[in-house]
Parts: sequence; C-alpha cells; structure tokens
Amino acid sequence: MSTEQDFSRPNFHAVKIIGHRNPDTDSICAAISYSRLKNKIDANLSYKPCRAGQLSRETKFVLERFGAEAPQLYTDVSPQMRDVDIRLAPGVDGGMSLRQAWERMRDQDLGTLCIVDDENNLQGLITLQDVATANMDGVDPFILAQAETSYDNVIETINGTVLVGDSKGKTVEGRIIVGAGSSEMMERAIRKGDIVIVSNRSESQLTAIEMEAGCLVVGMDSRVSKTIQMLAEENNCLIISTPLNTYATGQIISQAAPIRYYMLRNRLMTLNLNTPVETATKIMGSVRHRYFPVLGDDGKYLGVVSRRNLLNLHKKQLILVDHNEKAQAVEGLENAEVLEIIDHHRIGSLETDNPVYFRNMPVGCTCTIIYQMYQENGVEPDPQTAGLMLSAILSDTLMFRSPTCTPSDEQAARRLAEIANVDLETYADEMFEHGGDISGETAEQIFGTDYKVFNSGRYHFGVGQGSYMSEKNRKAAEALVGPYLETARKAQALDFVFYLFTDVRGSSSDLLMSGKGADEVVRLAFGAEVSDSFATLPGVLSRKKQFVPKLIDTLKREPV
Repeated sequence: MSTEQDFSRPNFHAVKIIGHRNPDTDSICAAISYSRLKNKIDANLSYKPCRAGQLSRETKFVLERFGAEAPQLYTDVSPQMRDVDIRLAPGVDGGMSLRQAWERMRDQDLGTLCIVDDENNLQGLITLQDVATANMDGVDPFILAQAETSYDNVIETINGTVLVGDSKGKTVEGRIIVGAGSSEMMERAIRKGDIVIVSNRSESQLTAIEMEAGCLVVGMDSRVSKTIQMLAEENNCLIISTPLNTYATGQIISQAAPIRYYMLRNRLMTLNLNTPVETATKIMGSVRHRYFPVLGDDGKYLGVVSRRNLLNLHKKQLILVDHNEKAQAVEGLENAEVLEIIDHHRIGSLETDNPVYFRNMPVGCTCTIIYQMYQENGVEPDPQTAGLMLSAILSDTLMFRSPTCTPSDEQAARRLAEIANVDLETYADEMFEHGGDISGETAEQIFGTDYKVFNSGRYHFGVGQGSYMSEKNRKAAEALVGPYLETARKAQALDFVFYLFTDVRGSSSDLLMSGKGADEVVRLAFGAEVSDSFATLPGVLSRKKQFVPKLIDTLKREPV
C-alpha cells in the first residue's frame, strides 16, 4: 500500500507571496507576477502566489481577461500540520499478526501502527501498549477463533511448515489445546475444529485426528509417520511442523491473532495537513498514545506525528507585496517568517525577527516595481503576466489620473500593453466599467473590495475605496455601502471608518464616514463641508497619497 506523498519544498513548503487582506487588483497581480519572476531566477526555492481575501469584481475580470488562475486563499498562516516533519510510516493491513506488529514496531522504533484498507483509508490504529496487553491476556483458548485468525498467520508466528493440507484461505475455528496428557484426557478435552499442539508421540497425534481436530501443531520438527499424515488428510486435518517445543509454541501461538481484532477503531484522534499546530497540541495532550495519524488533502492516510515532531516546526515563509503594515497583513503573520517585502506605501508598523529584503519605492503601483525587477534580471514577462501587471498599474493609478502616478508607472504600463498586445485606453475603460458594476453585490462585498486598516497613535481607523467610471454605479454603491459603515466599524472595534467613492473621469471622490468625531476630522483635514456623514473631496483620487496622510497628520495635531 503506497503512502507516498511529496513533501519536497515545491508542494508543501513553497514560499508564499501574498498581498493584504481585502486584496485589490495590484495585490493579486503583484503576487502572481512576482512569484513567476522568483521561480525563474531562484532555483533553490519554490514560490507560490496566494491571497488573503476574496477577489474584487475588477480583479475577477482581469484574471478572466488574461486567462490566469486566482491564487490560493490563505486567511491564516499560523503553523499547520503541513509545516511539521511528518513521519511517512506506511500503513499496515489489519490481518497482520500481533507478532508481526511487535517486530515492526521494534525494528522501526515506532510505538503506533496505523491500519489501512486497500485504498489507504485509515481503519484504526494499534499501539505498543495494545500489543503488550493482548500478549499478557493471551490465555484465552478461544482467542484465535474469536479473532478470525488465518492459518497463514499461525504458520508465520510459529515459523511452521505445512506437512498436510492447504492453509490458504482457512481460519482457526476452535480452541487452542496443548495435547500433553493421556489419550483419555485428550479425548475429553478436544472438540471438532480445535488446534492441538502435540509432541512426537504418535498416540497423541492419532487421538487428536480421531477427535476431529482442525489442526495438529507438531513441535520440535518431530517426525510424523506416513500413516498419521494419511489419516490427517482423510479427516481434513492440517498438520503443521514447528521447530519450537510444545511450551514455546503454546506461549506464542496466540500472537498469531490479527491486529484488526485489537485495534482502536472508534473515536480515532486524527489530524490533517490543515490542522493548526495549536489544536494538534491540545489533541495530543488528551489521549495516551504517542503517535497520531495524519491524513492528506485527499483524506487518505499519510503518516504519523508525535509531540516531539511539533518541536521541529517549519514556519511558513512569506513574501509580502503591496503592504507592510501588520493590521493589513494575513492572520497569523507573527507565526510566519517574512523573507521579503515589496511595496509602494508608507512604512508602517510591521516588525520582523530577522533582516529582510525590503524594496519600497514612491511609485503608484507595486507592479511597477516588479516590472523593474523583471528588467533588472533580464526577464521579459510573457503576454499574460504583462497583462496582469498592466491591469494593476491602471487600477492603482486610475489610468494615470492619480497623483500617486509617476513617469515610471506610465512608462511601464505602455510597455506592458505592447507585450500584452492590448489597446491601453480601450482596455482601461473596459476594466473600470466591469469593476464598477455592483449588480448582485452585497454591502459587505462592496465594502471589502479594497479596504485597509491603519493605526496612528491611539487611533485605529479603516479606509476603503471604490473607483467608478459611471455616476450611476457610484451612486448605487454609496447608497448600499453607506448604512453598512457603522456595522463594520463596531465589528472591527475601530474609532473611524471612511469610504471613498472615486469618480475616475471627474477626478474627485465622495466620502462617507462613521465614528464619533469622524466629521470633525474630515473638516480639519480637508476643509470640507460635512453633512450627514458625507463630504465631497474635489481632486482627491489617492487613498495612499492624498487621503490617509492628511488624516494621520490631523489626528496627531488635533486629536478629537
């Protein structure tokens, strides 16, 4: 039975390139395009694009337009069992004898065996303690019959040789009898089907056959006469010869019982590759056995782990793109190892245990930086990757209208449009139109499309933004999201929540807000008139450059 599963770095320990929660198009496209570059220039590790939240409608359009798969979703990067060294101990058949099980445990220094079926589904487990207990309780003469023990197991356990009969497919039906007494005593003791252990005394052998024993086990490889063999064959009685003496045979023959009879089959404590290590630790502390079965992603038995394995934990390795603030990062970041950060925002509150490669540039889009890294490494992106990076730049710079846009962004976008073979202006209108369509969306879905949490001193606030080409879509989004802001603020325990509904063509933003004092903060920061938690901010297109910095500066100077 194969239990092989590849635990090499490409499948289980790939470096995860991931953007912020509530990812926008730049966050998703940066993860994909940077993972492709890293896989080309670094042969030592494998890199995998990931996402920390659901895709926006705009991003879905972009991925479909260029035929790219969505990155795998990771809402938490806390350690899981897939980050632990799993012992790939093969599963065993339930028909294995207790004797074989003990030898396997001894030879492999493994205190637990996992029993599987022909398709590698976990059936149960047996521990060294179970084997020892079964052996100590092995005085029941009916045990082999009760356990439906095969004669093949008996032969293997006592190192026997079949002299008469065919053992294949046969199981023990009677008791274990040691035929050491007189013929009269044996006649009273033996019943039909019993397995009788005898010596070289022909009288004992003959008596057992006459009493319709199912099997004779002859010790010390003693000679069995032709007459006895002939009678045994006529009476359908197996004769097995063993080099062991009668005493030793009687001591170990019950170890032929199959382990399925003793295995733990109910309330199995199993782990899977996605089980959090914290949960696994609690499970392991609640039961007595040392090793615990682990199931693969397909639900099949994979291997075992012990408490000691949890100490050799491999933290998930991450590269963060399009963010560098802990409040915006995927859950469990403190339990992961950050290798790199590629970003274009202000330097936030994120701390790392070790030095990392940190590339932060004042450009309009993370994908602009990544395209520069393609050029620096002499790698030309394929048309699909170029289309993804182009989409991110257009989205983040609002097709070069945002004040965050730099000449580097526009130059990169126009070159990427050539590689992707698209008309830049036509494609940008198409992308924004799809992204602004809110039909069928809930307030929560629209709110989470592009939303980030920021910290400034004692204040914690969230800022979301949606960009719209048509007034109809923008006003519909405002009507849907506005009443939801207070719910979102309370759910996240924030001081304020702000949401920008940006008019791309008109180069302005409508602002909705929630939280005590939010209207005063906006008045002070932008000199805007605020009515019913609504304000219009002419010329404000960028959350990163125009909105958040002014909020933070105002909160520092004039706390509300």
